[in-house]
Amino acid sequence: MVLADQLRMTLDGKWRHVREQSRKELNGFALLADPSLTPDEACDRALEQMKLLVPTGVPGAGFRKENGGGGDPGMGVTGIEMLAQFDLSLMVKAGVQWGLFGGAIENLGTKRHHEAYIPALINLDLLGCFAMTETGHGSDVQNIETTATYDIETEEFVINSPTPSSRKDYIGGAAKHATSAAVFAQLLTKGEGHGVHCFVVPIRTSKGKDMPGVTTSDCGYKGGLAGVDNGRIMFDDVRIPRDNLLNRYGNVAHDGTYTSPVDNVNRRFFTMLGTLVRGRVSVGGSASAAAQVALSIAGRYALKRKQFAAGDGEEVVIMDYRLHQRRLLPLMARSYAYQFAQNQLIARMDKLQTDVEPDPLHQRELEGRAAGLKALQTWHATRTIQECREACGGAGYLTENRLTTLKGDTDVFTTFEGDNHVLLQLVAKELLTSYAEDVRGLDPFGMVRFVAESVADVVKERTAAAQLIQRLIDARPGDSDSEQSLLDRGTQLSLFEDREQHVLETGARRLQRAGKDKEKAFEIFNNAQDHVVKAGRVHIDRVVLEAFTAGIARCEDPEAQALLRDVCDLYALSIIEEDKAWFMEHKRLTATRSKAVTSEVNNLLEKLRPYTLILIEGFAVPEESLGASMLVD
Repeated sequence: MVLADQLRMTLDGKWRHVREQSRKELNGFALLADPSLTPDEACDRALEQMKLLVPTGVPGAGFRKENGGGGDPGMGVTGIEMLAQFDLSLMVKAGVQWGLFGGAIENLGTKRHHEAYIPALINLDLLGCFAMTETGHGSDVQNIETTATYDIETEEFVINSPTPSSRKDYIGGAAKHATSAAVFAQLLTKGEGHGVHCFVVPIRTSKGKDMPGVTTSDCGYKGGLAGVDNGRIMFDDVRIPRDNLLNRYGNVAHDGTYTSPVDNVNRRFFTMLGTLVRGRVSVGGSASAAAQVALSIAGRYALKRKQFAAGDGEEVVIMDYRLHQRRLLPLMARSYAYQFAQNQLIARMDKLQTDVEPDPLHQRELEGRAAGLKALQTWHATRTIQECREACGGAGYLTENRLTTLKGDTDVFTTFEGDNHVLLQLVAKELLTSYAEDVRGLDPFGMVRFVAESVADVVKERTAAAQLIQRLIDARPGDSDSEQSLLDRGTQLSLFEDREQHVLETGARRLQRAGKDKEKAFEIFNNAQDHVVKAGRVHIDRVVLEAFTAGIARCEDPEAQALLRDVCDLYALSIIEEDKAWFMEHKRLTATRSKAVTSEVNNLLEKLRPYTLILIEGFAVPEESLGASMLVD
């Protein structure tokens, strides 16, 4: 088997069969986005393409078998991620329908909802949307303003948008196709509020007309995702049956009495949100898939495009220039790293969501990891696609070469499913509070009350390859300050782990100064936000390096394993090079050793240059589906 195939098999991970199936079937469906279509045409085309997906089994895979699904969450998420190689609009519409709308009904509803809705939404007989975000509240979902007030006399909930800022906004599917919405609103009964709950609300008829009291509108032209009908929804005394409350975590009886298996309002809210983790997993993975497409296009172009003559008079392929290698190869290494981390994340998610009684601590860890990876993967996609566009010069700016479409379609990924800066604060908060059950969200006072807990053990909570990681760290060279040790995996792991532990511990000390003073708590937390975000980022950097290391160990081909080790070195050293200031300020690198990092990166670029095409082929984006005219001879 050729080297590229070995890389692909390793990179594809546990759900390799799903990826292989998707490449064969999706390539035959002609799913590539058509930028010449109007938004209406693009939306209708995406819906027709969704119908082609139903027989593949991917849409139903993530739902439980007893609800009419395949009982394979890993397959469901991987299948959605693969759509991103072809059309991001299709990926988003599919994710909204089967991931968000369907996920809300399955995870927040009970048997009556599963029977009434899930088979229909899998088959697209019921089209839905996920109405959480409001004009005035995006990341702060706990304080959304939409209300659902229970009317005891009629046994109905009355849904209202009481203020302009309570308008549901940016909702995929709301402008045109969705007939029902999973609406998040403040539940009120008997004059008391019980926090945010989710309700199934019909929003338009099968003929496309708004239901009484519902006003939908189109968000209009966007920076990308022309095939997604993002819309706005307002509610004016919209009445729905009591049974339309998705009541797994909170129920209202006929007489208006509220009960819940989770007494604490905050804990209940975050428990509900935690069940919807697949959205972030899908967004991060899809962003990475789009970055791989961009690198496949720009990398192939760099191997054929020539500029300027060398000493022999022959023009030089631009991939032979060191500067061009610096632009693309470290990003390829990072894409490999994130794919291994994504594979590991999906495996953890699948295990938890198929366990009869999932471990609450592991669930919290999954939520944090999904949040952090989503942030870094989407930022990586934004940076990578822009670099790839620039690396292709004027050709990269032409729509026919797809990079501008990828850029526009992925830009919003950095802010939907959570603003990346907020998500990294969430990651750090979970670590600093040792996943304390009573501390959820980003409440500054709640956070600083718990940072006295030791964070050392949390930092050392490693991936499933804990023994391998520890063995590599223990085997690192005795003279770990030598320049040669920079290529030792144990040394790299130690540098990442040491940086994380230091950032977390110093962050904890800063937050501890607040004591029991609520006003002071906010001020100190606010002043330390840069530190908190740094803590979240370096934690995920370490998680990714460990995932890459574990992925290499699972590779059975010696040649492929050796190549992956070099790619992993490039990932690790490029991360260290970007954060040289921290490593030098904190005396983890001497000036001499810091220069050696850059030298080793350049050596790795020279070593990996001959493998550029093989690394691209390892991403396994079908060449015929790249959709870039400049690659056609």
